[in-house]
This record gives sequence, structure tokens and C-alpha cells, in this order.
Amino acid sequence: MPEQNTLFDMKLLTLVRQLKAQLIDNSLTIAVAESLSCGHLQAALGAVSGSSAYFAGGVTAYNFQQKIVLLDIEPFHAATVNCVSQQVANEMALGACRLFNVDLAIGTTGYAEPSPDNQVETPFAYFGICHREADKIHIVAEQHLIGNGLDRIAMQTYVASAALQALLVYLQQLNSSG
Repeated sequence: MPEQNTLFDMKLLTLVRQLKAQLIDNSLTIAVAESLSCGHLQAALGAVSGSSAYFAGGVTAYNFQQKIVLLDIEPFHAATVNCVSQQVANEMALGACRLFNVDLAIGTTGYAEPSPDNQVETPFAYFGICHREADKIHIVAEQHLIGNGLDRIAMQTYVASAALQALLVYLQQLNSSG
């Protein structure tokens, strides 16, 4: 029988529980738009009992067309960067925020492993986090991550964890300033 929780799982679970408390305490909802992280964010956010109180859902949009249709990313820029840039990650977050009509959203994109066809030697990724306040949605956090020595799944996990950690930091700052 497999082990129920690994050390990493416990760290991620602790992080998601902290996010749950922040989101519920502030009556905030969240959705995600994932490419590189390929469902890791959705799985993490849904891993805690009661997540439907704050987690509206997510989209895993791996191909160019779905990112345009579902998330309204700007097609010319996306085509020139193979859908991998900070702008695309931010647009994915904004698209998820609108699609799910939530307060917060995260978008992820990148390369989870080397891609010789795209001249990518080392995995890298971008994430963006947006927040809807009143009638305006704005980017509140963004980051470029490098995955030196990480395999595909480790890179996906790293990006999902980093995005959730950045969201927690943002929510804690929001609470301390309000």
C-alpha cells in the first residue's frame, strides 16, 4: 500500500490550509488557468475539505487555440513566444478571473522540461496572479522561475507550489494593510 503523505505533500497541504483560511476569512474566491502546471494547482486547491467554499475551478489549456478561446490571450504575442511569457501567464490569470467570475486567479505557462525544438535547455516558467477589486482586475504578483536540474513532474510541482506561496504572501500583505 502506498504511503499516504510524503514530506512534500504535508508541506503543500499546510500551505493550502493556510490559503483556505485566508480566502474564507476574506470572503474571496479563486480559479486557475494552467498550462505548464497541468492540473497541479487544481489538485492542490481541491485537496482540502471544504474547498468548494472558495475554489471555483480551473482550466488546463495546453494548446494555443484553447488559450485564445477560453482565456482570451492575445494571439499575436502568444504565437511569437509559443505561448510562454510573463504576458501570457498574466493574460491566462485574467482570463480565468473573468471566465469563473472570481476574485483571484493564477495563470501558469512555461516549459516543464528541455525542448530542443524551441531552443530550451533548462525548464522555465511564469506565473501571474490577479485580483478583482470593485470592477477592476489587476495583476498583483508575477514571477519567472528556472528549474535547473528538475524533471518534468518536479518542475510542475515547483511552479504550482511557488504560485500558491506567492498567493499566500499577497493575501497576508493584504490583511496587514487593511
